[in-house]
Amino acid sequence: MVPMTSSTTSTSDRGLLETRFSMGAAALAAVAALLALAFGYLGFIDGVLPGIGYQLSILTGLVGLLFGLGIALVALVAAVYMEPGLDE
Repeated sequence: MVPMTSSTTSTSDRGLLETRFSMGAAALAAVAALLALAFGYLGFIDGVLPGIGYQLSILTGLVGLLFGLGIALVALVAAVYMEPGLDE
């Protein structure tokens, strides 16, 4: 049996909201998910983007929904699995 080294036994069990990076990434994931849902809904009802005035079709709403959910997923994975900086 191979003995475990100190680097494999002492992992940093940091939570989702314990570092500034993970808090920012989690906030970005939440905002991106909400914007994605707004794009999907506005595309579904053939709505207009507020402030810009661009008419969304169901296709552009779906593209916005998937793009926003992709950004939210990447940000959430980064918030959960990123290690703290190189100084530790």
